[in-house]
Amino acid sequence: MKRILSYNVNGIRSAVSKGLLNFFAEVNPDIICIQETKAQPGQLHEADFQKLGYYCSAFSAEKKGYSGVAVYSRQQPDLVVAGMENAKYDSEGRVIRADFGDISVISAYFPSGTTGDVRQAFKMEFLADFHDYVNKLRKTRKNLVISGDYNICRLWIDIHNPEKQQNTSGFLPEEREWFAKFVDDGYVDSFREINNEAYQYSWWSYRAGARANNKGWRIDYNMVTASLKDKILDARILPQAIHSDHCPVLVDMDF
Repeated sequence: MKRILSYNVNGIRSAVSKGLLNFFAEVNPDIICIQETKAQPGQLHEADFQKLGYYCSAFSAEKKGYSGVAVYSRQQPDLVVAGMENAKYDSEGRVIRADFGDISVISAYFPSGTTGDVRQAFKMEFLADFHDYVNKLRKTRKNLVISGDYNICRLWIDIHNPEKQQNTSGFLPEEREWFAKFVDDGYVDSFREINNEAYQYSWWSYRAGARANNKGWRIDYNMVTASLKDKILDARILPQAIHSDHCPVLVDMDF
């Protein structure tokens, strides 16, 4: 079994100061996909993760203190590819891929559209281009685990009060339509293969009481290609981990 954990830490230095390393020592993932590192090389607690037995592969944004993704793994990757060969997104440090044998693990941080029309348009462009990127990759690397913060609630049950949220970025009809097409194209939502219950969230606003009252959104995923669907052993959300406004999501795979 291999345990893959995805976590938007909203700043890795901040999360480490809140006990992140102890949490990883307890949960013991084989591969950790991190989003929103908000850090540059040398600031990613590489030495601390090395002491825990992890290799560090990271891709930082050009802008300091912004975005950034990483893959920490117990096994040294055969190959690491930073970015998706598109400077528009790669300058923001949004995608990194690590290959392990015939499995490729991607840590992805999808753009948010909450700041207005310009970034929402950027997000929709990213969705189309990312879909093309993974489809092209799948021709040579058919076994993909695509972990990360997608910044979209996929289903009606993935968000609190869905009736009132349909004009909100992250739950717009066109975003959910993209996700439906993505799933139809052979990408499997590992968590929903295991758990069909409502009120299962991975992000909560910092506004008063949102997390305590579980008024959340499920926007973090471990998606896998259909070729790996039968390898899913378990998938969980870990809301008890409080190092960020997100919480970790994990999948156990029969690798």
